[in-house]
Amino acid sequence: MPDYPGYLNAYKSGELKKIADALFLSLKSCQICPRRCKVNRLDNKKGFCKTARLPEIFSFMAHHGEEPPISGTGGSGTIFFSHCNLGCVYCQNYEFSQLGKGRVYAFSELARVMLKLQSQGCHNINLVTPTHVLPQILKSLELAISGGLKIPLVYNTSGYELAGVIKSLAGIVDIYLADSRYGDNLVSRKLSKAGDYVKYNQEALKEMHRQVGVAEFSADGLIKRGLIIRHLVLPNRSSQTEKVMKFIAGELSQDTHVSLMSQYLPYHLASGYPKINRRLKKEEYQEAKEILERYHLLNGWIQESYGAERFAGVNIKPK
Repeated sequence: MPDYPGYLNAYKSGELKKIADALFLSLKSCQICPRRCKVNRLDNKKGFCKTARLPEIFSFMAHHGEEPPISGTGGSGTIFFSHCNLGCVYCQNYEFSQLGKGRVYAFSELARVMLKLQSQGCHNINLVTPTHVLPQILKSLELAISGGLKIPLVYNTSGYELAGVIKSLAGIVDIYLADSRYGDNLVSRKLSKAGDYVKYNQEALKEMHRQVGVAEFSADGLIKRGLIIRHLVLPNRSSQTEKVMKFIAGELSQDTHVSLMSQYLPYHLASGYPKINRRLKKEEYQEAKEILERYHLLNGWIQESYGAERFAGVNIKPK
């Protein structure tokens, strides 16, 4: 019977080392994300993500505000990486995602962070915005496993990914927590500097679904394996919720767990964009919930407290 989490099998077989080494060496001409900047990050050159050879981290903690099966009772061992491969004008984490607050961590230090979070009783290691530092994470993961890491990884991504890179994570990542932010590339270009977001997001989500399928839960309600898709509802239908849900229901599965988020507030540069320079209205969030129901996406969570910054979820359809 295979070990759980999956990365233990990949570690024992040598596959984890093989993938980690290959991805790390690819940073010599970085094409780890759809930006394909082709800068030599091994020589500390920087592209769009403003990250060189080593990862930078803003903070880490036991997070109790994620979706219930991720936070559980012990919290999710969340690591907030600095910088991002998107440029969202409304990002609530802009201080470290856009402005770069944080510090450089050696691989051994990142491994110790993972082990510390495990020792605190966290249920998983929640990698927030991991895309641009995936090779460095995998190199650190090898060290953490040798030190006794044995809780699953949550790949918590903006969804702006290359499906080919995600494919390399098969058997390493058990839980994907992925955004599907937009249904329209014109909007993603204006709000996140990514005019091809929809294409790459949908290709990556298909690969995640192929790997881990619909979310599976333990007897105590924790997620063991699977895909959860987050969708942040933006004012004035800017996120094109209808198109996103149509894709999920039609090309993934109606059983997909969707986390419909109402917490939008006009952070960072959003005040300069008339369509999103205010908080979400209750009727806008209600419309998004009705779209979920119309596409029979009845597994997942809505936010109990409308507009709350901290996530609190309930099942749309009780299990």
